Amino acid sequence: MAKKRHKIAVVAFDGITPFHLSVPSLVFRGAAAFDLKVCSADPPPLRTTAGFDIATAHTLKALASADIVIVPTWHDDCRPASSALLAALRRAHRRGARIVGLCLGAFPLAQAGLLDGRNATTHWAFADRLSERHPGVTVNRDVLYVDEGEILTSAGVAAGLDCCLYLLRQLCGADAANRVARQLVVAPHRQGGQAQFIERPLPVSRSDSRFSDVLDWVGRHLREAHSIDALAARAAMSRRHFTRHFRLATGTSFKQWLLNQRLVHAQRMLERSDASIEIVAQEAGFGSALSLRQHFRATLRTSPSAYRRQFRAGGTAA
Repeated sequence: MAKKRHKIAVVAFDGITPFHLSVPSLVFRGAAAFDLKVCSADPPPLRTTAGFDIATAHTLKALASADIVIVPTWHDDCRPASSALLAALRRAHRRGARIVGLCLGAFPLAQAGLLDGRNATTHWAFADRLSERHPGVTVNRDVLYVDEGEILTSAGVAAGLDCCLYLLRQLCGADAANRVARQLVVAPHRQGGQAQFIERPLPVSRSDSRFSDVLDWVGRHLREAHSIDALAARAAMSRRHFTRHFRLATGTSFKQWLLNQRLVHAQRMLERSDASIEIVAQEAGFGSALSLRQHFRATLRTSPSAYRRQFRAGGTAA
């Protein structure tokens, strides 16, 4: 029996930045599980900020049947969206479509009232403006993306890739997302709570190199218990220096980073092997099946067994 193809409608407009428009296409276009259409309320050809025009074959009617609607960005002046776009977004949301606002795409979502009473994010330079215009929205200025279930928002540019890869991981599994990430030569998964701006993302000194080696070592020994004191000693750093260095280099805490690494390892084991849930939990460093189930439920909103059934290798159309 053929797997369902997720219908995605990506909203373009006259004056769009082509890079932003390309982000969801790069992530979802190459997967058989998706039927992606670029649509617009503006008549073609659409001018772009790069100096060339593009043509769209679809109007906003594509939103009426889409499972996922993505607004990949918005005008830099954050102008009000048209009544036609706002109405189409509201109708799509009411019938259960998942709505995604990448970068400045959060502004039309907020104007449509879809972010009221929710957490959201946008490019850090526009976060204050979003908060001032829409006080009913809780704007998180420091994260890469926010998942509110039926609505996702992301920070700027590269964070849009992170958000789309995160959504792909949810729909098609870790292996599918990793394959696309390898093709794009980007990190396979950056967690949403990671900081938008990281001061020192690459090793620049001998101590940075030792620090990177420690993270690689932890990734190969996830089943073991890890303390900050022991890892700081391995990196030849004080606990305080290691903790500060970790935050600067990764944009998150060691505890959250380690949890994420273990979850990803468990996901890939569930997709690729017949190992029992207990074995998966031990190999990934959770210690027990109960702990693994609790973290899966809290982070992925599913159980390990349900995840395996959904994303078992060969069982998805990704």
